[in-house]
Amino acid sequence: MKNWQGKRYWLVGASEGLGREVAFSLSRAGAEVIVSARSEDRLKELVAELPGKASYIAVDVADRAAVEAAAKEAGEIDGVVYLAGVYWPMKAQDWDNEKADMMGEVNFLGASRVVGAVIKDMVAKGAGHIVLVGSLSGFRGLPGAIGYSASKAGLMSLAESMQADLRTSPIEVQLINPGFIKTRLTDKNDFTMPFIMSAEDAAKEVFEHMNTDAFKKSFPMLFSWVFRLSQFMPDWMYYRLFGAK
Repeated sequence: MKNWQGKRYWLVGASEGLGREVAFSLSRAGAEVIVSARSEDRLKELVAELPGKASYIAVDVADRAAVEAAAKEAGEIDGVVYLAGVYWPMKAQDWDNEKADMMGEVNFLGASRVVGAVIKDMVAKGAGHIVLVGSLSGFRGLPGAIGYSASKAGLMSLAESMQADLRTSPIEVQLINPGFIKTRLTDKNDFTMPFIMSAEDAAKEVFEHMNTDAFKKSFPMLFSWVFRLSQFMPDWMYYRLFGAK
């Protein structure tokens, strides 16, 4: 178990769902948390409820200048957790450029902007902790996942590239790939979601991983093996199993 007392963590995408619960996990452990999202009202409510020292910075991760200003306002931090995400179910036949663009902007480019805004200070200080939240849907393309699957795959590749560069440095990189979590985003789905978890249970998995020195965690474990093994399937088999029927 890491010592979180006195640490300062910036959580981006923390106003509700998984981000909100991770903020509670860190705060209960003794860390000071700075929470960010677009909704100032939800952030105010969260800060008032957190048990430890907390503050908020409203930010739109689609705006690079706003992200860089927010990073400057957050000041010196020990770690950053990127949990921001948007999602709409979308088939290729029903392509919506506006929604596809937004998934790319928030899920992938937002993470890149946040990391880019803090990593130089971490390198200069010789210490830092960067946690990115991907998705099991990023392991391989899925039906009805235009925009979302690709954006999460990009974020996961970003984390892997960072780990390749930083694994022997004092900066710790971690990637967490959850399955279905009961939130307002998954409420949009009209299909059965295997192994769906509450945000509280998912946050326990995230915080448990943050307390380790391991790079990657995918969960729920049994469900994650389906996606991880699918990477080794030949195309004819994969699309017969996972493609549109």
